Order: sequence, then C-alpha cells, then structure tokens
Amino acid sequence: MPSIKGQTITVGVTGASGAVFAQKTLAMLEDDPRVGRVHLVVTETGQRLFAEELRITSGDLKKLPGRVLGRAPKKIEVISNRDVGASIASGSYSVDAMIVIPCTVGALASIACGTCDDLMSRSADVMLKESRKLILCVRDTPFNRIHLENMLRAQAAGAVIMPVMPSFYHLPKTIDDLVTQYVCRVLAQAGLPQEKMFRWTGSAASKKEES
Repeated sequence: MPSIKGQTITVGVTGASGAVFAQKTLAMLEDDPRVGRVHLVVTETGQRLFAEELRITSGDLKKLPGRVLGRAPKKIEVISNRDVGASIASGSYSVDAMIVIPCTVGALASIACGTCDDLMSRSADVMLKESRKLILCVRDTPFNRIHLENMLRAQAAGAVIMPVMPSFYHLPKTIDDLVTQYVCRVLAQAGLPQEKMFRWTGSAASKKEES
C-alpha cells in the first residue's frame, strides 16, 4: 500500500437523526488538503438514516461515499461495520482522530462500556486505549440518567462529548449555515480548524462600550 500523506480520520455514522451533519463532515474532510485518508464506518441504522433523510440508498456499500458526496471520492474508504478485523480495529494502525456523527445513545453506551461487538465500537475503543482523539456527536433529547452517565463514563475515558447543538450567534440564514458551523467546530476538535468557521470576537455592544 502506498504511503498516505496527511491525517487519517475515521468517521462513524449511526442511526440518530442528522444525516446532513455526516454528509457535511465527509465533504469537508474530502476537500481538506491536510487529510490524506478517511475511513467510513456506517451501521445498518446509519445506512437507513441516509436513505430516509437524504434519499441516498447504499446498494453496493462501496458506492455509498460517492452517493453521499455527489461525486467520486478520492480519500474516503468505506468499511463494513461487521469487519472487526479491519485496520482501524487495531491500535498498531495509526488514526489521528475519530468522529462519530451522528452518534446514537446506543452507540454511546457500547463505547462507554467497551463492548467492542462491531467495528464502530471497537475502533472507538482503540482510540480511547491509545489516547487518541475521539469525538462523539450525540444526537438525542431529552437525555435520561443512563445517557448522562454513559457520557460521563466516555468523557472520563478520554472522549469529547459534543452533542449536536447548532449555534445561532453567527446569524445563520440557512440550514447549511447551521450545519457548517457545527461541523467546523467538530473538525477543530479533531485538529483540523476550518477557515470558514465563524469565531466569536465579542458582541457589538461590548465593543461600542470599550471604544
């Protein structure tokens, strides 16, 4: 296998609502020159999510990245969630960061408890045991005590808990504005800050009082 220049990122997609967030994440990673390879793991419910929310059916799983992007991918490799012997299931394989977006509370529970019964949970477990960046974009509401305790358990093990909570201080005009700003913040957590991310520099009122 030829050497890959740039970061290696794993993206996990589960069945929680928010397929557009996964789509935007993959598109921005595909376009980021700092990224050399993206491993995509989609659960069965994640495939159903793409079909129901974006009208994108997987058919041949290998063709899913192209259908999600709307163009042929150059960096994204999809791996079956059943392939627990994949490269990303081993700590000896270097991955810079893993993003689970959106992350169901079921996937959160598997990761928090270290069950490792599929590639999604195993690759996340590897990130934690190797002290690498794992970002869990939990998408559910309201949270019950089990969800909250699992978040605490995963965070204590080293994960970043980043619920899908769009911001409004950048005055978004479209749904894409909301999605892009959130994904930019996720990628910043993964060590890939984006130029298009809005950064708060203080309110206009505060600046006026200071002048």
